[in-house]
Amino acid sequence: MSTPLPGSGRPDRRDALTLRNWGDRPVGPDVGRLDADVVVDCGWGRLMFAHTFQDNAKLVDRLRNEEPGKRDIAFYVRDPHVLLSLAPQELFLDPSHTYRLWLSDYRPSPVRPRGFAVRRLQTEADAEAINRIYASRNMVTVDPPAFVWEHRASRVLTHYVAEDVNSGGLIGTVTGVDHVNAFNDPENGSSLWCLAVDPQAEHPGIGQALTTHLAEHYLARGRAFMDLSVMHDNTQAIALYEKLGFQRVPAFCVKHKNPINEQLFVGPHAHVNLNPYAMIVVNEARRRGIAVDVIDDELPLFALSYGGRTVRCRESLSELTTSVAMTICDDKALTHRLLGSAGLAVPEQETYRDAAAARQFLDRHRRIVVKPARGEQGAGVSVPVETPEELDAAVRKAERSGDRVLLERFVQGDDLRVIVIDYDVVAAAIRRPAQVTGTGRHTVAELIDKQSRRRAAATGGESTIPVDEETERVVRRAGYELHSVLEAGTPLVVRRTGNLHTGGTIHDVTAQLHDDLRHVSEEAAEVLGIPVLGLDLLVPDVSGEEYVILEANERPGLANHEPQPTAERFIDLLFPQTAGIR
Repeated sequence: MSTPLPGSGRPDRRDALTLRNWGDRPVGPDVGRLDADVVVDCGWGRLMFAHTFQDNAKLVDRLRNEEPGKRDIAFYVRDPHVLLSLAPQELFLDPSHTYRLWLSDYRPSPVRPRGFAVRRLQTEADAEAINRIYASRNMVTVDPPAFVWEHRASRVLTHYVAEDVNSGGLIGTVTGVDHVNAFNDPENGSSLWCLAVDPQAEHPGIGQALTTHLAEHYLARGRAFMDLSVMHDNTQAIALYEKLGFQRVPAFCVKHKNPINEQLFVGPHAHVNLNPYAMIVVNEARRRGIAVDVIDDELPLFALSYGGRTVRCRESLSELTTSVAMTICDDKALTHRLLGSAGLAVPEQETYRDAAAARQFLDRHRRIVVKPARGEQGAGVSVPVETPEELDAAVRKAERSGDRVLLERFVQGDDLRVIVIDYDVVAAAIRRPAQVTGTGRHTVAELIDKQSRRRAAATGGESTIPVDEETERVVRRAGYELHSVLEAGTPLVVRRTGNLHTGGTIHDVTAQLHDDLRHVSEEAAEVLGIPVLGLDLLVPDVSGEEYVILEANERPGLANHEPQPTAERFIDLLFPQTAGIR
């Protein structure tokens, strides 16, 4: 129902496109009596209201007939033990809690969203954006995508979206089901499903605003309550719902065993402690029947075995990448020289020798980047550096991260990360620096802390905003201090690099990538001789031809580019004979 975090027609009208009635009598109003065997198609799967089924065997048959790639849910199961006994190898009890908000006790919040607005669907593009948000949260997407748009006037399904007022992009979505219009619910209820917030969204309170907006919608319709289901270990979502007044109720869900929800019924694995970058590879390998042996879960290092062949990996780094290729990528100056010698565009760069030469480089370019020759995740990087004082501080910072320091001409543009696997571009994304938005009540430091916690929750703890000298420098250059209270709606960039590990966000642009940028990235992989590569470019426009290449990463984070098939293509590279299994 919830993530791991205009109507038309008569009120008694059934939506024939959305509602599937599997009983003998036709769909129609029958106030005071439940419709029989009610199934609501939601696009991503079907909701089966189990208490409308008199025959458990019939409900089991519906669950068994789940379409490939869909997720069906039997909700309000009265006797889950009986249902499971009829198909113990095919069904499982969902490990979720059901929460109920009694709308008679609910009072609308006086606090309205800031920086975003909640509204109904307006265009087909909105429906496509909902699918994008689902995919970003590893949820089952709607198929076909037009389903949501075609059912925008449904009296059974209600879709709301949250829109960023500055960019116009959608950053959240929620779906509601009206039980009265779905099955003549004598209890006069409703339910919330598919609450999802874009993990890159910077505004606080998006999930709360969508939840309360849907609650107020059903309150206005005169409904008595709104139910939702949430995974038992989703502590962040549960805390939100309890804060809003939801109470736990004894209602159960049963699902069909399929690859989508496999982790819910097979039990924990030995590699549950692996980070998201290793898990995306491991999960894809397991789906294909490839054996996984975790060698060290802290590094993390694991071995994949299939058909008598074993390949050891560290996340997306495998034995197929040579030590020479790793040496090239590890040394940013060497990468720069090789790519430049091959005729690819790189910014002017030199190794720091002394303060006088560094100041001459700064005078020549006015704005520069200072970074260690080795390192990753943005450690020791200062950008942009514009004054001698900033230059001296930046060099000292870079020296703490490595023995050699590089000076590089600052180039204005979007930070583009391109993933090349087997010398073919698989994904491309724009990385944006960490940013907070003022509320008029919180200090910059408090906003950073809140945003950092949201980023950590969305990335499995991989993305947080460090409050260090670089953050303080960037905030101060913008005219603020960490203790300043930022005006409501005011955006503030708090880091200058878009690294995910320092709170940056990543936005997929694979479909917009210009062919020339695609060819340049593939050529760079050939020059470096590396089969799996994360290439960092600066571009004025991803749909244009201009670029400069900054760095190359031999162990790119594949999980950052979902829903692009990065893990699938990585396993194709290692075990091409399994490509037909995916």
